[in-house]
Amino acid sequence: MRLPMMIALIVFASPLSAQIPGDNASDADYDAFMELAAEVKPYRAERLISIADFNERKAKPDALILDARSEWAFKEGHIKGAVNLPLSDFDAQSLAKIIGDNPDREILIYCNNNFNDDVRPVILKTGRTVLTIPTFIGLYAYGYKNIWELTGTLDLDAPEVDWVKEDRSLKPAR
Repeated sequence: MRLPMMIALIVFASPLSAQIPGDNASDADYDAFMELAAEVKPYRAERLISIADFNERKAKPDALILDARSEWAFKEGHIKGAVNLPLSDFDAQSLAKIIGDNPDREILIYCNNNFNDDVRPVILKTGRTVLTIPTFIGLYAYGYKNIWELTGTLDLDAPEVDWVKEDRSLKPAR
């Protein structure tokens, strides 16, 4: 499946489009999605940050590290201080609950493909399906623009990652 179609399916199959005021599920519009993706592309390119910048930003008092992976993956391990809201659960209410009432709050995101280990809970995905792309687009679509995305690949055990290992006995939901 091609990337634009995959992103469109992820976004439009989730509650994302149905929860934006003035939109409803029957208004799913591929062309409008592609326009949004085109608008986000150069903006996102300016907001890709190294682990050093990521760590500097996460030290700010109001910064939020948002992990949009599945709940089981998050419970098995995540960057210290991250909060979990799976991409499939994005809607206006859940985002406001996690992010708060400040649409300018600094949001830091990462995904499996930021780690080269390719072990649970960070099994690598094909480059066309990395989670940060639809996460970035979804946050942007909901009006959150102060998004910063970790770039590059690291080892989970690298000290600068500050990875929290949790219960690896959990099984992914099927």
